[in-house]
Amino acid sequence: MMFDLRKANENDINLLINYKLLTIYDYAENLSNDEINKIQEYVNNSVLEDLDKYKVIIVSGNVVGSLLVTSYENGVLLDEIYLEEKYRCSGIGTSIIKNILNEHSVVYLWVYKKNVKAINLYEKLGFIKFKETETRYFMKYEKEQ
Repeated sequence: MMFDLRKANENDINLLINYKLLTIYDYAENLSNDEINKIQEYVNNSVLEDLDKYKVIIVSGNVVGSLLVTSYENGVLLDEIYLEEKYRCSGIGTSIIKNILNEHSVVYLWVYKKNVKAINLYEKLGFIKFKETETRYFMKYEKEQ
């Protein structure tokens, strides 16, 4: 499927916040009201702080997802990639990730352990599980020299 990436702007803030919250709430369980409030505050602040690093994913003129890649240690962190449900499994996410892997020698990402489809894709692309928490894996891709 054809898509474009565009630098996010202030008009995208609410959408980016919503996407980031959906990413968290899709896999987080049994959250207290206090945790939900902390997540909301964190998401609001982090999106505003990183707005200049976000890109939005566009299909047929409509924003259908977001991407956040930041510098991290000796490479980059694929901090966030979100696609609306009906655009998943269309090759867009895989294409975006492959482009990132082509541009960078070392790429890191966090993924929820329950997100088995994403884990399978990342492993297929050459990521390895590097560290883990109770709920997530920290994965690393390192281009062969």
